[in-house]
Amino acid sequence: MKTTLLIVGLLALFAFEISRVYFIMPFPGSQQSNTISFAYWMDQNIGWLRLALLAMIAYPVYRIFQQRGVWKKALLLLILGLYTAVFYFFNFKFLADKMFYQPTVKTFSDANANKIAGNKLVIGLSVNGQARAYPIQLIGYHHLLRDTVGNVPILVTYCTVCRTGRVFSPIINGKNEAFRLVGMDHFNAMFEDVTTKSWWRQSTGEAVAGPLKGMVLNEIPSSQSTLAAWLEIYPNSSVLQPDTFFNRQYKDLANYDNGTIKGSLEKRDSASWKFKSWVVGVSHGSDAKAYDWNELAKDRFIEDSLPGLPLMATIEQDTATFHVWNRSMDGKTLHFMKATDGVHLEDATTHSVWDATGLCVSGSLKGRQLEPIQAYQEFWHSWNMFHPKTLTFDYPKI
Repeated sequence: MKTTLLIVGLLALFAFEISRVYFIMPFPGSQQSNTISFAYWMDQNIGWLRLALLAMIAYPVYRIFQQRGVWKKALLLLILGLYTAVFYFFNFKFLADKMFYQPTVKTFSDANANKIAGNKLVIGLSVNGQARAYPIQLIGYHHLLRDTVGNVPILVTYCTVCRTGRVFSPIINGKNEAFRLVGMDHFNAMFEDVTTKSWWRQSTGEAVAGPLKGMVLNEIPSSQSTLAAWLEIYPNSSVLQPDTFFNRQYKDLANYDNGTIKGSLEKRDSASWKFKSWVVGVSHGSDAKAYDWNELAKDRFIEDSLPGLPLMATIEQDTATFHVWNRSMDGKTLHFMKATDGVHLEDATTHSVWDATGLCVSGSLKGRQLEPIQAYQEFWHSWNMFHPKTLTFDYPKI
């Protein structure tokens, strides 16, 4: 009986320590199933489970050390030592917030003092007249960063495994909430709020486990572009600078922007509609649609519609900065074609000329600006997973 208790208790200790982390980190096979509810239960109850199992094996362990034999003691010491190693690694090394840390200092510079290269991708936003840009190479490591822009608290987030950048309001039930990186769900980063210990999915801002399950954070409009393109529109923007303490970690993401990073979880598949292919995703009401990055980059613009939303997607000359625009203006839907210079666009109604930033540069609508639509560049597996009813744009065959 004592031997059975010992074996069962030790096996359960190993299983609980490992499974608590296994299901929320990118271990082989861990991200394919819907295991978040179990993982959350394990995480919230590991304390008393651990104590109960240690109490269960305490007497059998004591009895073995009371015996004269040496080999049983040596074997037990080996197993207990192995458990100690498992406990250490799965509680102090493999947890997400023990691998990815928040900046020790947050430094912002204007365009003149900025040290970030102009071709680096940023997540940018403008709130109440104040603009800020967050280089993906930096927030890709940190995963989340709390800030205040235009006197509004914000939570800037990025998941490199899904290639998803989102900015949310951290206000929950009237409180400016703090978060920590807790793991991932179907390869997407998850955050835990400090107050309720609920888990929030990064790509959608939805609480997927805990007391606030089903609640969704309010998203703050943002865009992804090169820093140079962002500063063209917002020359007075401040730019997040590297925290030199994390230079080595930032260096690991040096090639992330263009998709040539070595890591298989973050590297781009250059073919279309593969697991790691890039898409531009748009969500409007209950409808969602994905546009193949390769085709969009080749054609430079596409015209399409979702129910109640005529839209147009464009890519700038840098081949990295993209936009999605509402084609409605003054109650009319504009139709576009390439202008004769091959760079600008021309609307068929007024024959006004527009640039890739949605600005009319000549013609009767000169100075007018198309309304931006929130859109995202991300891996196809991510968009498809979190928008399971998404449509895909069928590019015309010529």
